[in-house]
Amino acid sequence: MEEEGQNLVQGNMNLIEKEETPPSTTNQLELTVDEVMEGHVGSFGFSQLLHVFLVSLAWMFDSQNTLITIFSDAQPPAWRCKNIGHGVNNSSNASFCVSGERKGRGSVCGFEPGTWEWVGGNTSSTIAEWGLICDRKFLAALPSSLFFVGSLLGSSMYGRLADSFLGRKRAVLLSCLLTSVTAFLTSLSPNVYIYAFLRFANGFSRSGIGMCCLVLSTEAVGRKWRGQVGQYGFFFFTAGFLSLPLIAYPTRACWRNLYKIISLLPLAYSLLLLPYVSESPRWLLIRGRSKEALEVLNKLARLNGKKLPENLSLVNPSAAKEGEEEDEGVRDSLWSTKWAAKRMIMVMVAGFGVGFVYYGIQLNVENLNFNLYFSVALNALMEIPAVFIGSVLLSFTNRRLLFSQSAYLAGISCILCIIFSRRGHGKTDHKAGGSWPQLTLEAVGFMAASTAFDVLYIYCVELFPTNVRNFAVSLLRQALMLGASVAPMLVVLGRVSPSLSFLIFGILSILSGIVSMWLPETKNAPLYDNLKQQEAEEKLSCQTGNSDVELGTRSTSA
Repeated sequence: MEEEGQNLVQGNMNLIEKEETPPSTTNQLELTVDEVMEGHVGSFGFSQLLHVFLVSLAWMFDSQNTLITIFSDAQPPAWRCKNIGHGVNNSSNASFCVSGERKGRGSVCGFEPGTWEWVGGNTSSTIAEWGLICDRKFLAALPSSLFFVGSLLGSSMYGRLADSFLGRKRAVLLSCLLTSVTAFLTSLSPNVYIYAFLRFANGFSRSGIGMCCLVLSTEAVGRKWRGQVGQYGFFFFTAGFLSLPLIAYPTRACWRNLYKIISLLPLAYSLLLLPYVSESPRWLLIRGRSKEALEVLNKLARLNGKKLPENLSLVNPSAAKEGEEEDEGVRDSLWSTKWAAKRMIMVMVAGFGVGFVYYGIQLNVENLNFNLYFSVALNALMEIPAVFIGSVLLSFTNRRLLFSQSAYLAGISCILCIIFSRRGHGKTDHKAGGSWPQLTLEAVGFMAASTAFDVLYIYCVELFPTNVRNFAVSLLRQALMLGASVAPMLVVLGRVSPSLSFLIFGILSILSGIVSMWLPETKNAPLYDNLKQQEAEEKLSCQTGNSDVELGTRSTSA
């Protein structure tokens, strides 16, 4: 009896254990991040709207620090003589400052230094303060060029950090804080060489904002919203661009105050708003931090009025150990994979042309012979329809087609500007007003270039998997910045020959559109996790003959 009782108790205990263990193993719900987003969190709800809004605000500081030189390094519009009516000997040639020229727009290179002054004062811009004219005029392009060189180098660093241990959110935080510090230090520059170095440092610092914000935004929504969400960041970039004339006009008498004001904004954002932003659940999963990824998804679901299943677990196609090994060789794996390397080269070539044209047209605005504040505001306003059009068209149009057509339109508009620049500008008629047809074509060209610039970022995000996505975007960023670093030289040359600058803008833009035709389409394609998985899925898609989505529609990834 005693033995039978023990057997009965043991049997009951085994039965209890058998009943308790299966639910945690056999009934476990295993889903990818995409499946959780679509089925349980919501493709794009209130939580994602708030997340994207908070992240995208940082784009304003990116825009302000990038384009501030339009005002801080502007050529002063007019000068006047100090000693009217008196001749001054300059070597063997007499240089006169007569009453008829007491307020001029022409060259002052023939006058003796000290016999004339800028109408707005010597602190209105760096050119006025440090005399970056005549034989020193190409020094005026040095700070802007070095800024973009710094952006080029910084993109590589932030791309690697954001894909590896630092993550998207902390990369944005680091970039904002360094941007604030370097912008403030720039306002204290004693000469053009220190100023150029600090612009380089500022470019290096701000380069992490745009690309990390873009990836952080798009990785928190469903696949159908990636294009639109990616465009939202550019709305805030436009808002930052549009805010520049409003900040610059009250500080027009002192360019240093302009830098001090914009240095405060990213600091305030980092301390007050960024703490409320969540890290990307896709990146957390790739790093083997599935518990934290689930917490982020739970938070997003709660704000959307939903709840995740209690037995939910996330599918991680890359094991933690394997993911770590791949992170260490992200660069090698991208360049050693033939299809990815070819794709990256095409993206970078297209990015070089678009970056050259997009930033070049903005910096070239002073050569249009219109009021600088009006011209900058007009260009900034043209970015609004560009972003809106891009957002709408991305929802149903192929990425490749939209990018190439926008690049073609930008190129044709720039080339047509040559005709009206000749009519509106005489070589010696500096007092004549600018050509309105040329300004209109320039605005249309800039709008098209802006659309191409925005779409290319979204396109790049979708062309590469999660484990190299930030690195790929950083390489695109480097190509864009390389093009942008050359543009200031052309802008200085454009003060002598505006037609030449518009011709080069047009040719490079059209070439960028042509290069993109060798890239695959990504509309409605899944976001893959790693290169091997993406290659396998794309090959399978080609074998099944899926013509609707060239990169495949079978998603086993986040």
